[in-house]
Amino acid sequence: MAVSQQVFLRDAMRRLNLTRDVFAARIGVKRRALDTWLLPEGSQEARNMPEVVSRFVTEIVENSALMEKYAQSAQSGPLRDRIAADSKHQLLSVDQFTRESVEELFRVADLMQPIARRQKVSRVLEGAVLGNLFFEASTRTRVSFGAAFCRLGGSVCDTTGFTFSSMAKGESIYDTSRVMSGYVDAMVIRHPEKGSVAEFAAATNIPVVNGGDGAGEHPSQALLDLYTILTEFSRLGKLLDGAHIVMAGDLKYGRTVHSLIKLLALYRGMKFTLVSPPGLEMPDYLLEKAGKNGHVIEQTHDLAAGLKGADVIYATRVQKERFAGENLEGYTADFQVNRALVDACCGPDVIVMHPLPRDSREGAHDLSTDLNHDSRLAIFRQADNGIPVRMAIFAVLLGVEGLVQHSLRDVTWTPPSHIGPDDSVFHGMY
Repeated sequence: MAVSQQVFLRDAMRRLNLTRDVFAARIGVKRRALDTWLLPEGSQEARNMPEVVSRFVTEIVENSALMEKYAQSAQSGPLRDRIAADSKHQLLSVDQFTRESVEELFRVADLMQPIARRQKVSRVLEGAVLGNLFFEASTRTRVSFGAAFCRLGGSVCDTTGFTFSSMAKGESIYDTSRVMSGYVDAMVIRHPEKGSVAEFAAATNIPVVNGGDGAGEHPSQALLDLYTILTEFSRLGKLLDGAHIVMAGDLKYGRTVHSLIKLLALYRGMKFTLVSPPGLEMPDYLLEKAGKNGHVIEQTHDLAAGLKGADVIYATRVQKERFAGENLEGYTADFQVNRALVDACCGPDVIVMHPLPRDSREGAHDLSTDLNHDSRLAIFRQADNGIPVRMAIFAVLLGVEGLVQHSLRDVTWTPPSHIGPDDSVFHGMY
């Protein structure tokens, strides 16, 4: 680069007429990372911009079509209107998002981090009530949604399982949804049947969030997964564009990977390696959707071969409860992401993820517990990110995201400096 990176980046922002926040979002990096690249050379906090960023920005400013695309101002209107499903403020599928709207949601999630990390409190949803309707077993998702709503000042009404709902008496989805809408201001629905959450949403005009519909989608999980990848990449000085993502496990019934691959396909030059036991491959319609923008997609049943060169390993458990005649041929002790395999096939900056729950019982062949104290394992940071992302979802759907920044006040209790015993090295990454 003939000029300093500080001059190069400032010139690019000037030519695109973008602020630092918007420029960082346009090129897919955290504002904190951009700030370190813009510091004068020799500054103690200055960092070298990755070569891939330099190439990407150069490509933009030297191509008139890309200049026009990246220089255009943000779309008008509230974010909730731009991601609305059928003109309603509901989140049913990741198909509602563009890359730009995803990253705009993540900027709201960044605002929520001080609240999620117990440093600040906000009451922007004071008086609002969330109906958490979970007709399928859940711990993390149900509690995470409830905690996110409460941390914005709202309150939560929970119901779990068919046994404790009027649907056990034969009540229809439509009736249940319409009645609940008279009691609460937003609903999160988890249901074992694909497409069922859309039926709930059709019966109401209040915000409805899909908390998982059978083998269909899990949009909030995919959003927090993508947010985690971007956050970890920012810490490592990497860009998501051009990354190699490995998804391993039950790709047929694993709804988290169904949503995640569609979100990741919004980025550029991706390589997806899909590793599964025979019979549990990714559905064809998702392969077709993910491959539309020229991404490379490889499928294999060989876990060791599939992990080579990965930037992200996303492991999933086998969803035996959804099987319809499948056997577990090929799902043996060899089909397990463990430390020895990660050490042999991947670099020191690979990110290992899992949507949880992780089956830690002997013979389960799920993600190994021998990675628990490995800094490459991001599953607990990933789970923690569910709070700010779900807070952002609620704030956007209920139209209060613009009030959060000015509503913050200090907590009155003493929060922990970091949440888990192995988190101290990541403290301050946000």
